[in-house]
Amino acid sequence: MAMIQSHRNPQTRYTDAAIPACAGVGLRSQHYLDALHSPIRTGWLEVHSENYFGKGGAPLSYLEAIRADYPLSLHGVGMSLGSVDELDGRHLRQLKDLIARIEPGLVSEHLAWSSFAGRYLNDLAPVPYTDTALAHVAARVSRVQDCLGRQILLENPSSYLEYRFSTYRETEFLNQLAKQTGCGILLDVNNAYLSCQNHGWDASAYLHDIDAARVAEIHLAGHSQNPAGEGGVLIDTHDGPVCEAVWQLYQTAIRIMGRRPTLIEWDADLPAWRLLIDEAGRADTYLRQGYAQAA
Repeated sequence: MAMIQSHRNPQTRYTDAAIPACAGVGLRSQHYLDALHSPIRTGWLEVHSENYFGKGGAPLSYLEAIRADYPLSLHGVGMSLGSVDELDGRHLRQLKDLIARIEPGLVSEHLAWSSFAGRYLNDLAPVPYTDTALAHVAARVSRVQDCLGRQILLENPSSYLEYRFSTYRETEFLNQLAKQTGCGILLDVNNAYLSCQNHGWDASAYLHDIDAARVAEIHLAGHSQNPAGEGGVLIDTHDGPVCEAVWQLYQTAIRIMGRRPTLIEWDADLPAWRLLIDEAGRADTYLRQGYAQAA
């Protein structure tokens, strides 16, 4: 296979791994060439870790070439941190190898479970918010961070049901996890909006409850409505632009937390590269406005 080159001088070393406090986009295979050669650029890129666990091949070659031009972050979807199954040692080793190879600025996972008795779901299910679950997930997060030798971020889930026996609010549970393990928080504003709408929570109170000092990244995405039930359920589909209500909630988040690296996630019905960059540009506009207001 011919080596895939970035447009930079081949002698140029990787860019600084740190993720800047500006907007980036989630990179999918359909946009590899746009990321490498388009004059329309974004501040940084994020990929799903599991897509690059192979030892070689085109995806990893593209990623290494793109890494020469952009800071990258890794976002995992398969760790199943909330599961009672044993942590997958092979998964951890592959992630550690990828981190060494790509040198990402941030590494993140979900506060969720997706496996039981070795069988994997095609979704990310919420954990109960209890002392027992807190101790269990905290031990697993600590083990992952010890194995990787670095901090990870945990993303708040999108949820469609609540456990009656939960004793913590979701935000309290996240804050306690971060406090006990030293992990950071990836605040997905779309997920917060969905969960608040689905459960009747107060979205502004949700953002004020999060420990702002521990938020290292923000996600924005589109969603859909399933007509099931009385008022329907909002589903985290990542298949369209960010809706106006989520943009408004994002502005509230910036006012509370200040500038944070912000990612546009779009995973299905992918648009043209320019539209993704336009979405990131809108986030950058709000980030600049928030900075100006703070100054």
